[in-house]
Amino acid sequence: MLELSPFWFVTLVSFVSGAIGTGLGGAVGAMFRTDSNKTVSLLLSFAGGVMTAMVCFELLAEAVEAMQGVIDWGIALVVVSVILGVAVVYGLNYMIDKHTRSKVPHSADEKHPLTHDDLDELVHADYLAQERSSNHSRASLVVAGVVMACAIALHNIPEGMTIGASFAISDDLLVGTGMIMAVLIGLHNIPEGMAVAVPLISGGMPRLRAVALTALCGLPTMLGAWLGFWLGDIGPFGLACALGFASGAMLYVVFGEIFPEAYLIYRSKSPAFAIIAGLLVGLVIIFA
Repeated sequence: MLELSPFWFVTLVSFVSGAIGTGLGGAVGAMFRTDSNKTVSLLLSFAGGVMTAMVCFELLAEAVEAMQGVIDWGIALVVVSVILGVAVVYGLNYMIDKHTRSKVPHSADEKHPLTHDDLDELVHADYLAQERSSNHSRASLVVAGVVMACAIALHNIPEGMTIGASFAISDDLLVGTGMIMAVLIGLHNIPEGMAVAVPLISGGMPRLRAVALTALCGLPTMLGAWLGFWLGDIGPFGLACALGFASGAMLYVVFGEIFPEAYLIYRSKSPAFAIIAGLLVGLVIIFA
């Protein structure tokens, strides 16, 4: 049996988690062209709960431990890395939202929440659908497609960094933290893939092409995984920075994007219980 090097193993796993996970969601969207807000909300909440536990009790703990005995201000380095991860993803998200909000009637409404309340908004597929339905120029459609791709990459790259950095601290590639994070992120990518494929198909794109394009949108996960794995492999300083930055980026995505949206698309207490269940499952995974 052919054995893969750690780098190629991380590449394969991040490809499956990103491209295959997103593509699977696209295939589901192509077959049914609908989704259940309740199912999507609970799925996002549960996955977000587990990822929160993994980030807070595993990745950040490993980042602090990596700097012990190296420099006296190791905890400060981790805190700064987390803040930088939050700031970068928030800033890029803000620029994309500012460009798209005024061009989508639903988002521009004064009564609209100051965050996304639909999965289409999270990946800005609604912006592309609006441009297509308005018969705008080809150039505007290209811009809309680029914006959607950037929005997806903005989520997938830090997710990939989390996978790569997690593999960098895993003693066992097959059953360690990296594989767990890859599975969780792949699960999280399924509803995102549905959100990308459904409006593309509704806008007239052939189903097979829409599914293929949706799968391609997951490829930035590999880029993030390479970066996270490389930084985590160059020494304690790089590992602490990679884990801190990836953790900050993921914490913003989870608390600033996923959880608010989960509550808004299914307004009940069920998402809270799904989050708690996810946190407990994460604790069991880490400490069992």
